[in-house]
Amino acid sequence: MRKINIFDTTLRDGEQSAGVNLNLHEKLEIARQLERLGVDIIEAGFPAASKGDFQAVQAIAQTVRNCSVTGLSRSVQSDIDAAWEALKDGAEPRLHVFIATSPIHMQYKLRMTPEQVVETAVESVRYAKKYFPIVQWSAEDACRSDLPFLATIVEKVIEAGANVINIPDTVGYITPKQYGDIFSFLKENVRNIEKIILSAHCHDDLGMAVANSLAAIEAGATQIEGTINGIGERAGNAAIEEVAVALYIRKDYYQAETRLNLQEIKRTSNLVSKLTGMIVPPNKAIVGKNAFAHESGIHQDGVLKEKTTYEIISPQLVGVQSNSMVLGKHSGRHAFRTRIQELGYLLTEEEVNRLFVRFKDLADKKKDITDDDLIALILDEKLDTYKNFYQLCSIQVQYGTNQIPTAVVVLKDGEGNDIQEAATGAGSVEALYNALEKALQLPVTLLDYRIESVGSGRDALAQVYVKVSLDGKEASGRGTAQDVLEASAKAYIHAVNRMFVIEKMREEQALAAQ
Repeated sequence: MRKINIFDTTLRDGEQSAGVNLNLHEKLEIARQLERLGVDIIEAGFPAASKGDFQAVQAIAQTVRNCSVTGLSRSVQSDIDAAWEALKDGAEPRLHVFIATSPIHMQYKLRMTPEQVVETAVESVRYAKKYFPIVQWSAEDACRSDLPFLATIVEKVIEAGANVINIPDTVGYITPKQYGDIFSFLKENVRNIEKIILSAHCHDDLGMAVANSLAAIEAGATQIEGTINGIGERAGNAAIEEVAVALYIRKDYYQAETRLNLQEIKRTSNLVSKLTGMIVPPNKAIVGKNAFAHESGIHQDGVLKEKTTYEIISPQLVGVQSNSMVLGKHSGRHAFRTRIQELGYLLTEEEVNRLFVRFKDLADKKKDITDDDLIALILDEKLDTYKNFYQLCSIQVQYGTNQIPTAVVVLKDGEGNDIQEAATGAGSVEALYNALEKALQLPVTLLDYRIESVGSGRDALAQVYVKVSLDGKEASGRGTAQDVLEASAKAYIHAVNRMFVIEKMREEQALAAQ
């Protein structure tokens, strides 16, 4: 069996998904879960992009010890320097440096000749090797590059010291056979290519990212880049969980395997979905809620007689358990703490005690507490670090079919002052958000509002995701509560507070630059 390295870029390429904006604590939580999943490399961000990205990459490199942490860099010395400062304390620091190689990118974006691109690529790899034991070099838009030129530049950067060569399908343009042919061409026309790792990075614009990744493995690639749930720029990246499970189920064909703990897949998917606000489609392969559901009578009959008639993947393989411990109002602190640990969350004793109070309060209202309920509570408690600006104290909404919806809100600002406002609207949520806007005295524009249930039944929790803009800047937020309107208010305040955090960081960066 060939060993396939998994390079996870959820925290870099995945965070570039429109509307996704993860904070430091959220990135750390995802990184810890990726470590539990068993990925080989975590691309934690782009250190030179911003102070926030630098801090996140640095914190992840200092925290994660069981896999390599890397950061993205342009072929610029200042980018490489920033990446080294962020990554030097990692267990296995590595750099991911790139430059575009397609004619369209070289002419219109870089405004460089092919010779200049080769020279820049070689210089950047040589410079990076002064610091990093492992340097990965990527040919941006490789799949629309001239193959002889691609072979030339790959050979030059290998001579300069590159350890990994990545061939990205940056715009999701290529077909599986063509993609495999590129790897075959390079293996036949590049000296010393057997000394390095060949990597594939595929986008899903034509829906072929996973198929292309598997084609690359067939053609000799031993590293696959992708994201959890396939999130990323535009239509997203190759979904890591799909590639890994395909290799496992069809090991007879691919003769290749990863070191992923497949039972952590569902938990990782849920965490990424909740923190990014990107809902997993029900029919999504491997992790969608319908992935193991059978509606057809013929299918149901077959599965009841023999599961393998219609199930090629067992739910348990990817961490979807058919039964689990049910917590309720009579559950004690020990059972509660144990379940949190089983879910993979590391909480301090103070956080457990605080969360247990909220758990008991929810259990008085809801008969059975599911794992999804617990995860929602944990994320709401552990990851909400934005209480320094505005805190929601109470809401009251009056609604009737023959009445004008009216909302009253009470907030507490960062100085501890109470703010109370009332407003009306065409509906309850609009009235609530109008009241919040008046209380904040800010021209906040609501760009997106989504709601989903956590669990099922009449007592299910509501989880609301919003995206807002203020003075041309955007931020997302989420809120969880048993009441839809309370969850809506929490999500709105969370987004506004994140806006203030982002603005504060920008001010700090401006002062530092002076």
